[in-house]
Formats: sequence, structure tokens, C-alpha cells
Amino acid sequence: MINKVKKILPILLAVSVLLSCTERIDLPLDESSVRLVVEGSVTTNPGVQTIYLTETTDYYYNQKPPVVTGADVTITDGQNLFILSETSPGIYQTSSDFTSKEGFTYTLNIKLIKPIGGFSEFNASSVLKPLISLDSAATTFFEDFGEQGLWEVNCWFQDQQTTDFYRFDIYRNSHLVTHKLEKWLVTDDKFFNGDYVNGGTISYLEQSSDNEKLVRGDMLIVEMSSISREFYNYIQDAQAELRGSNPLFSGPGANVRGNISNGAIGFFAAYPVSRVMIIVP
Repeated sequence: MINKVKKILPILLAVSVLLSCTERIDLPLDESSVRLVVEGSVTTNPGVQTIYLTETTDYYYNQKPPVVTGADVTITDGQNLFILSETSPGIYQTSSDFTSKEGFTYTLNIKLIKPIGGFSEFNASSVLKPLISLDSAATTFFEDFGEQGLWEVNCWFQDQQTTDFYRFDIYRNSHLVTHKLEKWLVTDDKFFNGDYVNGGTISYLEQSSDNEKLVRGDMLIVEMSSISREFYNYIQDAQAELRGSNPLFSGPGANVRGNISNGAIGFFAAYPVSRVMIIVP
């Protein structure tokens, strides 16, 4: 009997130690450091250009970010001043006759009714680079890939001798397939600098996805944007944050590099857009 007690006693002690380690720990989180979030761009697409203004929230906030209303928002190209109207809360837009020009520097200026993060005025500038045109695009279906097959999207264009950065977007029947940040495809020209890109792969569309599924006769529009190195880095940083750390216990991620002044988060970009249309065979 004594031997049995001696065998059971260590087990009871171990269980007692484990149960005693369940004390709740409340971590104090700073909820006071609110910052302005800016998202928007100027492109060669004719018509309305849009800027979105919101605020950051604390860790436990489970609703859409608060919008910033009543701000004075303008864009200048050094020669003309464009005043944006608040068409919906937190959404500021130019008039429909807005046009942009290659080589011009566009500067966004924001003045708030009340300070955010200790500042009431913010700005950012971006140069609209020369247009690099898409020649054509095509799709190829692979029925053995994925759950229901997938479409490969390819493009053809002449890259320049300079160091260039590109972003690609795909529309299906006027619906933006690449509407989420993680679906944006960005690349530099490290492996084809100055060469002709002959059918380079820009995306794969899963037939098992309602958002990406194609049927015969669908109209696809492929857009190629010539973006700056800074905007390329911003997108790469943001996508890395969405993917999270790998492995699990790797170091903390770096801050996403934006271009808005006075500690605001986000990016204001200017870039030309080239597009081609194809019909799904």
C-alpha cells in the first residue's frame, strides 16, 4: 500500500502544479495612440479619383474603422489645384473630368477639423511615371490543377532599360477579381530588365472560387500599372503583415512603410495604367 502511495504522489503533485498555472493575465494595451489612415491614388484612368480617410482602432475593436469626415482634401500637380468633395463619410473624390499627366508630381494635402495623433495637416507626394503599354494578354486552362481546374493569365509587353516595378489587376465582366490586397500581384523587372516579356504569367484563377471562376464568353480586362519603388515596397510590406510570421516564433514584423507625413498610416500613389481586353475561349 505504501509503495502505491509513493507512485501516485508524484502524479498528484504534477497535476497540482499544472492546475496552479491557470491564473489569468491581463495585458495593458495602449488605446490612446490613434493615427490617421490614408488610402488613395491618382492614375491615368480618366474620371473620378478617390481618397479614403479612416482612423486606427485598438486591438479589441471589432467593427469597421471610424471614418474621418469634414476634412479639406486637395491634390495639386504643381500647376493646377483639384478640390475633392466628400461624397460619402470618409470618401473624398475629384470631379469626373479629372485628368493626369505623365512626369508630373502629384501632392495630396489633408486638413482635419480636429487633430489625430497630435496633427491636423498631412501630405504626401508621388511622381506619375511614363506609361509602359501592354501589347496583349491570353488565358490557358489547366483542368488537372486545383479542385476544378484553374486558368493561367499571361501578358506580353516591352520592359524598359530602367529599373521598373509593376502591379497587375484583373476584371471579369467589370468585376474586380483582384480586389483584395493579398490578390494584388506586384513584381520588379529583375529577371527581364530591358527584355520583351513574352507571355509572362501574372495570375492563376481558381475555378472552385466564385470570385475567380470563368465561363466561356466572359470578358477579362487585364491592367498593368507602372508603380514606384516606394509603392512596391508598401504593398510587399502590407502583404507580409497579412501572411503573418513564419515560423511561428520568428521575430516581430517591421512597420509597413508608407509615405504620409506626421505619422499617418497608408500610401498615396500616382501611376499610369495600361489595359487590354480578352474574351475567355
